Order: sequence, then C-alpha cells, then structure tokens
Amino acid sequence: MKTTEFDEIRPYHDEELSDIFSELIADQGFQHAATAAIPEINWDQMKAGIQSSKTKLEFQKKFMYPLMWKLASHFTDGLTLDHSALQDKTKAYTYISNHRDIILDSGFLSILLVDQGMDTVEIAIGDNLLIYPWIKKLVRVNKSFIVQRGLSMRQMLEASALMSRYMHYTIQEKEQSIWIAQREGRAKDSNDRTQESVLKMLAMGGEGDLIDRLLEMNLVPLSISYEYDPCDFLKAQEFQLRRDDPNYKKTTADDLKSMETGLFGYKGRVHFQVSRLLNEELKQLDRSLPKTELFKQISTLIDLDIHRNYRIYPGDYVAADLLENTQKFSSHYSREEKERFEAYIQGQLDKIELPNKDVPFLYEKLLVMYANPLKNHLAAK
Repeated sequence: MKTTEFDEIRPYHDEELSDIFSELIADQGFQHAATAAIPEINWDQMKAGIQSSKTKLEFQKKFMYPLMWKLASHFTDGLTLDHSALQDKTKAYTYISNHRDIILDSGFLSILLVDQGMDTVEIAIGDNLLIYPWIKKLVRVNKSFIVQRGLSMRQMLEASALMSRYMHYTIQEKEQSIWIAQREGRAKDSNDRTQESVLKMLAMGGEGDLIDRLLEMNLVPLSISYEYDPCDFLKAQEFQLRRDDPNYKKTTADDLKSMETGLFGYKGRVHFQVSRLLNEELKQLDRSLPKTELFKQISTLIDLDIHRNYRIYPGDYVAADLLENTQKFSSHYSREEKERFEAYIQGQLDKIELPNKDVPFLYEKLLVMYANPLKNHLAAK
C-alpha cells in the first residue's frame, strides 16, 4: 500500500483493518470499554465479530450502529432527522453543525443517515480527546480523521492546510460525506456561531478563488437540538471556575468526565435538521470583496440556517421567561412543563460541587444555555 501525505490523520484503509483489530483486541483498555458498552455480547463473540469485519462500514453497522441506538433508546426520548432539504442522497456533503456532544453529534448523525439508506460520515475529531492509544485506533476505524491541536503557530498552519487538502480529497475523490463542527470545542452558553478560522481552514485546499474552494466542499448547515444537555452543569461549573481563576485549565480527567456525562446523561428529545446546500448562496456573493468580509458573510449564512432550523422545546421558552422574569412565552408551555424544567435545573445545580458555590451565578448560566437557541432562532426567523 503506497504511503500518502494523509497517513498521519486519515481513517484507516479497509485493507489495514485486520492488523488494527488484532492490536485493539490485545488492548486491555479496549476490552474493558467494549464489554462495558455492550455487556449482552460476551468477549469471545465480540472478538470474532470484530475480526470478521472486512470494511469500516461493516464494523460500524455491526458494532457502532447498535451501540448508538442503544444509547439513544436509554438516554433520549427519541432521535429524529429531517433530511428532506437534500434530495440527492448519493452526493458527498460537508455537514457543518453546531456542537452539543463530543461523541454523539457525529455518532447519532451517522446512524440516522444509515436509516435513510445513506453512508456514514467521516468525522473531524480533536487529538486532545484521544487520551489512550486504543481510542485513537478506534476512532480511525470509525471513519474519523484527526485534528491536531496544541501546536505552534507555524505547525498549526501546516496542519490546517493538510487537513483542508484531506477534506477536499475526501469530498471530491472519495465522494465521502464529512461532519465538522462550526467551531473548535462546544459553545459553553449554546450561543452557536461559526468560527471564521474553520472556514479559512476549509478554503486552504482545493482550486480557484475562495468561493470556488468552498463550493468544492458542498457545505450543508446542520442544526442539532438536544432538549436537555447532560453536560450543562459541568459547563456552568466551568464558567465559575474561569471567573474565579483566570488561569483555570481543564484537565484530561475533566475531558473524560464530559465524554462520559454526555454519553450516559439524559438528553430528552434530540433532533437533526439538515439545511439546503449553500452553493447557490455562495455563488451570489461578491468575489471582489476582501477575504475577511467574505468569511464574515459566509459565517452569517451558515449561522442563519443553523439558528432557523433549531427545534425549540418547552424548556427553552421557560428558560427565556425565567431569565427575564416575564410571561412572554407562556403560551408555548404548560404549567407541568414549566415545573418539570425547573425541577430539572434544580437537579443539575445540585450536582455542582464547588467550595464557594455561587448559586445565583450558576443558575443564570444554566438558564442562558437553554434561552440562547430560542433567542437566535427568533432573530434568524
């Protein structure tokens, strides 16, 4: 197999899987995680199933697909996708979305696409999350490509250019869809905005001017709406920690706790809403504008589509009314729905363990997380 410039970051090729599966199976950490995740299959059966998978998609359908639906059935009140804005299901798209959960945003999207008769997506994942060698192997088996973080300025530029070339190659040559978050990391306050640096990275690869390069990527905004965010209390806690200590830095243990809480926490209803392909809007932009202005306009186009297509839940309306101390949105929820949301917020507040716990501050931060999608949705409408 010939080496390519993408070998360090790309998902494994199907012909490499046999060796990688042997390495994974020999890893105690992977064995422990796999048997804990799917206890109904004994380890010998699982080993045989893994080793018999000839392609990444076969592995995903055998293991990741049932695992994701199991998580959805245990920890959500329903998982839905509306893909009707895109009729062509054979085309490769770059789904660019708001970001709620480190693992499940892309995981849930893939199983929902499979149910529509489509292929799974390749996933951009930060190397800060690849805490153990087996996790790095597993994500690359699971069609992830690696976003390198924590580099010097020069290295960062080189890594971004490499990733951009890889993504253009994936859409154009492999005809394989991609999922990427609109920003690095999750918006802690759910005020979802596309980072221009993400668009700049996408425009590093490809041919032609900035617009031509983005047209190659078939950008499709995707709105992800979780009724409840299981990590909301961790985000609120982080707001206070950063407020009280400007030098506060999250640890590897914090990242692991976020991943675990996101996977096994209650999410209520979860909906994925696919927008139209952005190509027609991109073609109408004035190419003679300075790049900074073009990036700003493209970010706004993506944000408007994401905000417009949120699914708004009763709790979002309740949060907005509680924040402003009004009844403005009271026609959008019942008394029971209000009481349920207030009880939920109180339960999340109770989970926060800080020596100098600032309850009014934390309470407000939690409400803001639920009110912001509504605020942006109404502004976009």
